[in-house]
Amino acid sequence: RTAKKGPPVSTQQLFNLIIIATSCCVDFEKMASRRGDNFLKMEPGLKKNIDEFKQKIMKEAETAVMEHFPQTVLDLEELLESPELNPCDPKKILSDLLIPVPEPMVVNGLPSEEPDKKKRKVENSSTNVVEHLTGMKVYTLPSGSVPCNTNIRNLADKLKPIIRTLIDKCNLIKMWVQLLIPRIEDGNNFGVSIQEDTLAEIRQVESEVAGYLDQIHRYYITRGKLVSKVVKYPCLDDYRQSVKELDEKMWVSLRLICCEVRNNYSSLFDVITKNLEKIKKPRNHNVDTMY
Repeated sequence: RTAKKGPPVSTQQLFNLIIIATSCCVDFEKMASRRGDNFLKMEPGLKKNIDEFKQKIMKEAETAVMEHFPQTVLDLEELLESPELNPCDPKKILSDLLIPVPEPMVVNGLPSEEPDKKKRKVENSSTNVVEHLTGMKVYTLPSGSVPCNTNIRNLADKLKPIIRTLIDKCNLIKMWVQLLIPRIEDGNNFGVSIQEDTLAEIRQVESEVAGYLDQIHRYYITRGKLVSKVVKYPCLDDYRQSVKELDEKMWVSLRLICCEVRNNYSSLFDVITKNLEKIKKPRNHNVDTMY
């Protein structure tokens, strides 16, 4: 079907329609704002406390980025160059288990040197026949307990506070960037995209660093199981060697953790300082129009 054509619209009529539509939009925004003021009210004291909290977060975050991050990078670089993490021979960090090797048992020797005998009744027999079973002597450890590797423990005790501090700083800076994100608008969102990329980088560092604490925890569990095997089978050198190999592996892992934490501090400092202007002020409201 062919639609009927109406009379042509003049330029003046079109201009009048645009003015009417614009005025209606302005009136609608004013009504919506007045309605929002009526329904979303906050007590003056509570609003003041929230504003003070925001200012505190922003101040602490800027101090962390500008002062704590570069200083920690230098401290970690100094730790990497220290003898604890830069020995010529990694075997220097090994420690003795203090688990003695028992003397070989003499089977065909003197009666006093024979192993202790245990008695057991044979239940399936009609008569109570007693069998003599030979067993191995039980040895106690001279040191009382098996010590952990003090070199690894001291190094892990130094790195754990640095890791926990990095997690706290990431959480602080993440909150700071989120508070700086403006309300959602159509267009002019390039600065907001920079803020979102910065948040993604911070979240990745936070999740990665949290795994380092779990790695230290799993080392002690694995070493404890291997040491228990050495106690149970003290004559097997393979278990003793496996403990040494685990200690060397953990030393390499701790050095790698120190490098990664230093790199994370350095990368976050670099990303934030390079985009600090857009992070703090993502939108410029004084942008001239294109026309």
